[in-house]
Amino acid sequence: MARSKLDQPTSLFQRRANENTPRWEWLSPLGNEKSLWKILDKSINFQVFQTTRMKLRHLLLFTIVGLVLADIVYSEPSVDDDEEEDDDGQVEVEEEYSVIQEPPREKPKYKRPVPKAPVFFHEPFHSKEDFVKRWVLSQAKKDGADESIAKYDGKWEVEEPKQNPIQGDLGLVLKSKAKHHAVATYLERPYEFKGRPLIAQYEVRFQNGLDCGGAYVKLLSRESKFDLKTFQDKTPYTIMFGPDKCGTESKIHFIFRHKNPKTGEIEEKHAKKPSANVESYFTDKKTHLYKLVVNPDNTFEIYIDDGLVNKGSLLEDVSPPVNPPKEIEDSNDKKPADWDDREKIPDPDAVKPDDWDENEPATITDPDAVKPEDWLEDEPSLLPDPEATKPADWDEEMDGEWEAPLTANPKCKEVSGCGEWTPPTIPNPKYRGKWKAPMIDNPNYKGVWKPRMIENPAYFEDKEPYKMTPIGAIGLELWSMTDEIVFDNFLITDDLEISKAFTADTWDIKSYEERAATSAGGIWQTLMTAAQEHPWLWAVYVVVLLLPIILLSICLCPKAGPIKQEDIDAERKKTDEASPDEEKEKEEGKEDEENKEEEEENTKDGVGAGDTGETKKATKADLNAPENEDDGEEADAEEDEDAKGSPKKTSPRRRRLRKE
Repeated sequence: MARSKLDQPTSLFQRRANENTPRWEWLSPLGNEKSLWKILDKSINFQVFQTTRMKLRHLLLFTIVGLVLADIVYSEPSVDDDEEEDDDGQVEVEEEYSVIQEPPREKPKYKRPVPKAPVFFHEPFHSKEDFVKRWVLSQAKKDGADESIAKYDGKWEVEEPKQNPIQGDLGLVLKSKAKHHAVATYLERPYEFKGRPLIAQYEVRFQNGLDCGGAYVKLLSRESKFDLKTFQDKTPYTIMFGPDKCGTESKIHFIFRHKNPKTGEIEEKHAKKPSANVESYFTDKKTHLYKLVVNPDNTFEIYIDDGLVNKGSLLEDVSPPVNPPKEIEDSNDKKPADWDDREKIPDPDAVKPDDWDENEPATITDPDAVKPEDWLEDEPSLLPDPEATKPADWDEEMDGEWEAPLTANPKCKEVSGCGEWTPPTIPNPKYRGKWKAPMIDNPNYKGVWKPRMIENPAYFEDKEPYKMTPIGAIGLELWSMTDEIVFDNFLITDDLEISKAFTADTWDIKSYEERAATSAGGIWQTLMTAAQEHPWLWAVYVVVLLLPIILLSICLCPKAGPIKQEDIDAERKKTDEASPDEEKEKEEGKEDEENKEEEEENTKDGVGAGDTGETKKATKADLNAPENEDDGEEADAEEDEDAKGSPKKTSPRRRRLRKE
């Protein structure tokens, strides 16, 4: 038997049904096989399924690429222990980058870091005994402060930090709030600016965050007679560097003191603000490495966690500038009396019009206003509060006669208003205000006057501000409203390779252990931490998380909203599929033909229109009764089909029985 166009396999389920496996085996027990087949056949097109599958493949590819990028960025740099030494005796540190698969199960034990070559200063706070021998607590008082807080009596302690990432690693901890703290020590050998870069670095950890306070370090100027016990805020320093915060303003200071070669005066030069956002370093409660590099070519660089956050020139990117201007304004020069700097003047030839009335008011009473009908003119808008009572301590002789406070009249809330009605005011159409002459260009305008420029008597040119005052000591002079600030691993050197090696032995290990502990707390916290350190990862997260949602919506949702009847009719025309109305009409036509044949048979058998209902019932019962077993089985099978929802039809076998 030839298949019609309706039987052609146009969808995934029809193709599946044409295979050897019967449809009812893979559709059951989902319900009525025929009705379910129709729903699925009309809802899913094979080409749409193929397109969706391709989009899902692209979705999976984007997700994998995003995760790989995040994994590469979050991998830790490792420094090879086998360091090579060149012919000059300099240590070459070879950097290798490897992806760490799992965090260590146990915390590493502390091992005292030692620089690979002589340095100007290093302090790992190895023990309390070393700290007491080397560092000196200030016994001075802060100038200009209240006597109760002027003394530098803030507490310091050498101890392990909270949640110490390295077993046995100590640090210098600022222990008290709202106190002045000062402690200092001499360098191992003074640093002089003689053509080598200055590299100063140290670690800071705000264990309780930071609300208001500083954690900067001062590199104190070398002096012939300098007692560390007198260290205070006025002690001369060469460079001040490090984090500082109060309120919403977060800073990374770099201030150097420059000496005027003409006058010998000292002036502070402040570097420009970092372009990067540094707020997270004050709040994440992790250890961060702060590094300053001042180069002989008069440039500077500021790093946080080995990431560059600020750079510039000592000659151009500091305020105030190192070199003063060549010319300045003459303070003795004065503007001439006939100098006219008015760009516009009133028109001297303008005349006030005759009809200009300056006496007209700006507003007038609205002549068209009408009092509302529900206006209660006899009711006051305010009434004495009936619930108010005279205070017990009211003295009429002293306070006068007591009167209850006034409150709004409740009757006025339901109407337009109460009390005496006055019409509203409107702008006066005749109002013109005071007449003024129009403004015109001033023919005598000479421009904005400025004093003449003269040579600056204080001018000088320092082409090498890098050559600062030599450094002889290092100190922490701080005020903080937050305690538990940890300082560790100070280093001052002039060799970048020594700095890298020292960082690998200290901060790199500590930072990795802190991140490993954070990773154990959950993948979400790990992702957030990585994004704080690498802000561009937010773009990766958007691609990985948001793009799949967009692709899924494109794959699973209709492009133009709900399916319309016009679209269904157009699709049926393409495939010659019968509509539900046509199928219903065919079924009704078959039933009419069967009923007509049945009536003709009944007429032949003598059953007319006037027969009673009992006769009809009896006749149908007799006709439906099976004569033999075969007929009974056929009748049972037909009843089963009717129970499953098949359309009720009269089989040829039954018609033969009725005829007989």
